[in-house]
Amino acid sequence: MSIELQTKYGRIEISNDVIATIAGGAAVDCYGIVGMVSKNQIKDGISEILRRENFAKGVIVREENGEVQIDMYIIVSYGVKISEVAHNVQTKVKYTLDQTLGLSVQSINIYVQGVRVTNL
Repeated sequence: MSIELQTKYGRIEISNDVIATIAGGAAVDCYGIVGMVSKNQIKDGISEILRRENFAKGVIVREENGEVQIDMYIIVSYGVKISEVAHNVQTKVKYTLDQTLGLSVQSINIYVQGVRVTNL
């Protein structure tokens, strides 16, 4: 599945995996994020943190009625305000997709799958 954009120069087709990889990369750069996890935790492993090449497993990209919606599954650090981290992820992912692909995103839903304590 892919998203199609029409420009004055022609048609552009962007794969959902590309959108998911860019969104996942932007999310893990945010403060308070430990990493991305799989949306299918039972099948792929309960607490496996995804590497950069597997971000598409932790991000769902949907297009409904011409609007792009993204679901992201993350793990946050212990001691951070989860609502602020989620808001920062939403803002950064929306900005990054707009600047990189010229893609306007209707909604970004964040699903916090766990909290990790980092060893000092």
